[in-house]
Amino acid sequence: MRNLDMNTDLFDPRSVMDSDFSRGPSAGEADFGFAFNDSNFSDRVLRIEIVADPAENGPDSEGCTSIADWARHRKRRREDIKKETVLDLTACPEEQILNCNQPDMDDGAGCENPDEEVDAMSEESRSGDEAGNSNDSSWITDCPAVLRVKTLHISSPILAAKSPFFYKLFSNGMRESEQRHVTLTINASEEVALMELLNFMYINTLSVTTAPALLDVLMAADKYEVASCMRYCSRLLRNMPMTPESALHYLELPSSVLIGEAVQPLTDTAKQYLAAYYKDITKFQEEVMALPLAGVEAVLSSDDLQVASEDTVYDFVLKWARNQYPKLEERRDILGTRLARFIRFPFMSCRKLRKVLTCNDFDNEVATKLVMEALFFKAEVPHRQRILVAEESTTPARRYVERAYKYRPVKVVEFELPRQQCVVYLDLKREECANLFPSGRVYSQAFHLGGQGFFLSAHCNMDQQSSFHCFGLFLGMQEKGSVTFAVDYEFAARSKPTEEFFSKYKGNYTFTGGKAVGYRNLFATPWTSFMAEDSLYFINGVLHLRAELTISTFSPKCL
Repeated sequence: MRNLDMNTDLFDPRSVMDSDFSRGPSAGEADFGFAFNDSNFSDRVLRIEIVADPAENGPDSEGCTSIADWARHRKRRREDIKKETVLDLTACPEEQILNCNQPDMDDGAGCENPDEEVDAMSEESRSGDEAGNSNDSSWITDCPAVLRVKTLHISSPILAAKSPFFYKLFSNGMRESEQRHVTLTINASEEVALMELLNFMYINTLSVTTAPALLDVLMAADKYEVASCMRYCSRLLRNMPMTPESALHYLELPSSVLIGEAVQPLTDTAKQYLAAYYKDITKFQEEVMALPLAGVEAVLSSDDLQVASEDTVYDFVLKWARNQYPKLEERRDILGTRLARFIRFPFMSCRKLRKVLTCNDFDNEVATKLVMEALFFKAEVPHRQRILVAEESTTPARRYVERAYKYRPVKVVEFELPRQQCVVYLDLKREECANLFPSGRVYSQAFHLGGQGFFLSAHCNMDQQSSFHCFGLFLGMQEKGSVTFAVDYEFAARSKPTEEFFSKYKGNYTFTGGKAVGYRNLFATPWTSFMAEDSLYFINGVLHLRAELTISTFSPKCL
């Protein structure tokens, strides 16, 4: 038999999976249904020993009709299976058995009994007392009681062509690979899925249609390394309506490394669904806080997350990690290795970045690295920032890609001497400005001067004198604070042809908490002229605004 690519099969319907297909095999697929369990077209006999499920699963998993049922009664996952005791073949001298709870074993054993008369798809039952009659106590420990046995005729070339597992079983050069009889031991809950899988390897289609049943077959296909069936199940599941519950189960499928790519489209779809469903994390705060790690990662990876700012994302991640991982060591590990890459630190405020450096939840070395990277990005010239964004635009983390924040990010330059002063830069895209018409507004992230929080807000409003819509810019002071500020401020904007900043409005205002001041018609032009294609104020589709604030006097609030 010629060498086989361990990631593919000889009759691989990959191209069919990527296009529209019917439930039956397409004209381009090989249909060997006529040979299934037919001794005339088979060279082996597969003996399937069915044993009781582990106590924690039990028979209740049968008849599941929903993802919730399937999750509650799920069969053992691959990581649990690998922890089980390998069957001691020396304790079973009459017959050699391949325990398929260890699918990665290279020395799969067969079973041969030349005196046995095997009927097509025959089934025999065992009382379970036979094992108890054995004098060898290890048999009782290592070999669960066999409930029943199924036998069917198989074609080793067909199975080997579809599955690297069977390829190794039939071609490992050992005596067992030359025997006519092969025995597999499976749990009772795996029986239906295994029969569907074996049938698929002949006819390239399945008879089951519910999500729990397809998941069972997918797990069996993963266990026996049938990539084409995994892709088939993945495609059917992607086309079914999703719920947050089902999407989370798709993300937690224990796929093998070799053929994990077969379910990648399904997990990608699940991630997109969760990201869209929990787009507004404040609306589903309790649900999102209860999500497992895989679900939180899917939500945080979204560019469309509806949050006030990246500071909000950081606060949420800390709260979730503290709730899910009470032990500091575990929490630091999860934050440093899994979640930190989904926080877009370059878009956090400098005030919050300072808190990251002193946050005990992060390893000090990790926190320093994250903050330094964020500050270097903030300090980069625009074209270098665009290069960094392009380099990371295809990665899951996308730490340099700006989200659609409720409060627009600003760049701030602060001065302490000779007077307390700050210069704030706010950039708005043309489409952001267009969405303001006829009476919308957009707010900037908060920035600080003299220990007090301020913000900018851009408006589309009606000019009181000329009765037309126009663009306005305002400066506001956050409500919290215990002082009254007298602030000199100046608004400026870049304009063509020089693309330099030109002053548009100057003023002085004594701020108290919650107050705002500004100019209703910053550019002294109607909205239609401001938004026109030949507008002087949009440079490469971006409106560049600048506000300069200087504290003239401040005093305690009068109570």
